[in-house]
Amino acid sequence: MYTHFLKRVFDFTLALLALLLIWWLLAIIALWLHFANKGAGAFFFQERPGKDEKIFKVIKFKSMTDERDAEGNLLPDAQRLTKVGQFVRATSIDELPQIINVLKGDMALIGPRPLLVEYLPYYKDRERLRHTVRPGITGYTQTHGRNNLSWDERLEMDAYYVEHLTFGMDLSVFFRTIYNVLARKDVQVITGDQKTSKLSQQRQPQR
Repeated sequence: MYTHFLKRVFDFTLALLALLLIWWLLAIIALWLHFANKGAGAFFFQERPGKDEKIFKVIKFKSMTDERDAEGNLLPDAQRLTKVGQFVRATSIDELPQIINVLKGDMALIGPRPLLVEYLPYYKDRERLRHTVRPGITGYTQTHGRNNLSWDERLEMDAYYVEHLTFGMDLSVFFRTIYNVLARKDVQVITGDQKTSKLSQQRQPQR
C-alpha cells in the first residue's frame, strides 16, 4: 500500500509544504544565479527517463555560464562553472527545483536518481528495476557512497532499494540525506568534462 499509494501522497504533500516554505529562498538563489551566470539563466532543463522509462524534463539550478569561444563553441565546463555554481552543487542546492518535478508526478522525494537518456540501452535486466518506481531527488545510493561508487555498485543499490522499498527505508534515507548534506559527506563537484567513466563507455548494449 505504501509503494503504490501512500508514497505518492506523502511526496505531493511534503513537496507542496516545502515549496510554500522555501519559495522565497528559491527566488533569491535564482536571482543570484541569473547574474552569476552572466544572463544565461538560473534554471537547467534536461531530459531524463522516469517511471516506466517515460521521458521527462528534470529541473535544476544552472551552475554554468553559456560562454563560447571565437568559433561559437561552448567553453569547457570547468571554465564555465562559476564560484556560485560550485557552491550550489557542493551544497546540493542545485537539486531543490526538482520539488516541482515531484509535484508534477515526474519524480519522488526518494528513489533512484534519474540518469541520462543515453544510458537506457546499456542497463542489464535487473538494473531496469530502477525504472519501475519514480526517480528521486535523493536516494538509497546517494546516502551509501554517492559518487565514490562504481557504476555497477550504484545500479545494484538502486535495484536493492526497489526490492526492499518500505516507509522505514525511505525515512532512513531522508535523515541520512540531511546528515550527508550538513556534513558535506560524499559530495564531489564534477563537471561534465570530468565524467570520463560513463556507463555507455563501459558497456555494450544488451541484446
